[in-house]
Amino acid sequence: MTATTKEQQEQEITKERSKRNVKCVVWDLDNTLWNGTLLEDPQVELREGVLEIMQTLDKRGILQSIASKNEHTLVMKRLEELGIADYFLYPQIHWGPKSDSIARIAQDINIGINALAFIDDQSFEREEVAFAHPSVLCLDETQIDQMITLPELNPRFITEDSAKRRQMYLADINRKKIEDNFEGPKEDFLATLEMVLTIGTPRSEDLKRAEELTVRTNQLNTTGYTYSHDELDFFRHSDRHRLLIAGLEDKYGTYGKIGLVLIECDPKAWMIKLLLMSCRVMTRGVGTVLINHIRNEARNNGVRLLAEMISNDRNRMMYMTYKFNHFQELETRADGLMIFENDLSKVLPFPNYLTVKIT
Repeated sequence: MTATTKEQQEQEITKERSKRNVKCVVWDLDNTLWNGTLLEDPQVELREGVLEIMQTLDKRGILQSIASKNEHTLVMKRLEELGIADYFLYPQIHWGPKSDSIARIAQDINIGINALAFIDDQSFEREEVAFAHPSVLCLDETQIDQMITLPELNPRFITEDSAKRRQMYLADINRKKIEDNFEGPKEDFLATLEMVLTIGTPRSEDLKRAEELTVRTNQLNTTGYTYSHDELDFFRHSDRHRLLIAGLEDKYGTYGKIGLVLIECDPKAWMIKLLLMSCRVMTRGVGTVLINHIRNEARNNGVRLLAEMISNDRNRMMYMTYKFNHFQELETRADGLMIFENDLSKVLPFPNYLTVKIT
């Protein structure tokens, strides 16, 4: 292999890795996050520099969790003593396979398995995870000091929501505990949250988050289109487009900016080019409310409402969302692009379990 060919291959690898967006880093503990083995030394100390790395990841909006073969009670006690327990969402601490732990973390956080990175000092554990989940980025403990320089762990934008992401998930965990213990209809529980959904044109400072939403959101995304900051800024000012961003909050705190819509506006018809929602609000019914707002606007402007959809194995929920909200398929093109049209004659009120603010 010539030097040039090797250099080209390395550039291609770097380019491909830069496309991967790691949303959660999963740590092993013994001889990885901390020095030594907890069962042998109950006062194990963190590896030098690891706290600063965790804090950096946290500020970037990258979540963190644990996959450790260990005693759960002892681990949680030591994490609390070290003051870092709250950094880890849905920690998996048991004696089962770490591939199972990785899958459970992805499921609980509700992200794709390919959005995880896993750090472990044991080659056997890394290989076991890599065999079961080839799309997981596996790192060994010698890479910890350099991990924050990896392209996968460097999101293009650090947004206002990024630094709050962990707290948002912690609030979600609290909400879920309350919901699991709530007796009564789901709408009655939703009413207790006192939710406020805000829909409006993004401000300049919202555009970074808007781009991030197009890149990060896969499951609740109708087309998978991604748009840059500059493209979104163009749509924001275009007379031929409407760009909407949605934010949600309740009595437990903010969910941040959780929805984005791009509409191409012609004199006789509007086309929804992109509709996406954060997975964290999947069960809150806000997708239906957002669509209902668009339907009302189209009706008030006397235009047809069409929508594009590119269906895949991950966004079936959005297909069902369109069907549930009175969209009917008009055609499916050779490239797989589906075109829907909405029945605007059906007028639906906003649900009474939330307040909608149009800005």
